[in-house]
Amino acid sequence: MAKVKKMELSKGMAALLRDIDVEVNKSPEAAAEVVRELSHSTAMIPINQIEVNPWQPRYDFDETALAELSESIKIHGLIQPITVRRMAANQYQLVSGERRLRASKLAELTEIPAYIRIANDQEMLEMALVENIQREELNPIEVAATYQRLMKECNLTHDKLAERVAKNRSTVTNMMRLLKLPPDIQQSIKDRKITTGHAKVLVSIDDFAFRSTLHRQIIEKRLSVREVEEIVKNEAESKQKSKQKKMPPSVLSNLRPVVDNLNAFFGSKIQFKRKDNGAGQIVVNFKSDEELNRILDKIDEKK
Repeated sequence: MAKVKKMELSKGMAALLRDIDVEVNKSPEAAAEVVRELSHSTAMIPINQIEVNPWQPRYDFDETALAELSESIKIHGLIQPITVRRMAANQYQLVSGERRLRASKLAELTEIPAYIRIANDQEMLEMALVENIQREELNPIEVAATYQRLMKECNLTHDKLAERVAKNRSTVTNMMRLLKLPPDIQQSIKDRKITTGHAKVLVSIDDFAFRSTLHRQIIEKRLSVREVEEIVKNEAESKQKSKQKKMPPSVLSNLRPVVDNLNAFFGSKIQFKRKDNGAGQIVVNFKSDEELNRILDKIDEKK
């Protein structure tokens, strides 16, 4: 087998792109080396050199969300690079990231970070990306972004992706959820100001203001993951109590006899939860298998 010439990183991405045709045409091994290098390196590509793939048009863009992303890009820059395929010198075609490309244009950027692919590199790219994930120095956001690339660019399902990277499906899914976090929190993960454990708690919070405040507190007060989980739990309980207090007194008084009767019937504490729209739950608490069996016997007696 011919010896593969190791590409010098010091040459820079510009030199690599300039020599790419020569390297790819040398041998399959040389082509694989180029793909491996391009798979984890980004280059700043002029936006006017990027064309959208005409065979994969997307039209359903939320203009409000696009404007919000554009404002975020103006402040933080583009956190997740797009992926393009090199067509010729100074000519690229979009592979994935059309929403990010459009938002970058709205933000009036002249160039954008991108991963570059070469033609017919599907199998080699998949191998290179899996190799990248195995690198110990990758931060969680880089790992999540690589998972996302594998799914989108190599047409993998969550299950297939989990097989490729030898991880549980839930682990892969939870890691990719980190990409839903706003840019400032993603940057904190990259800078190791917060851990993956912190991030997993933050990504579960829908309240933007609360999440942003908690993110700041984690860094300033050096909160542990357990402390953050406790804060989130207390916040949820506080909101639940607030909702219950809003229930009209007349409704509460009407339901009290019902709750008392259920308590007496089951011989166990009953929790009655009701939302403003009328929906709710009746929860029967038990402390042991014996108590559960006694409750089930009570239900059977009434059938």
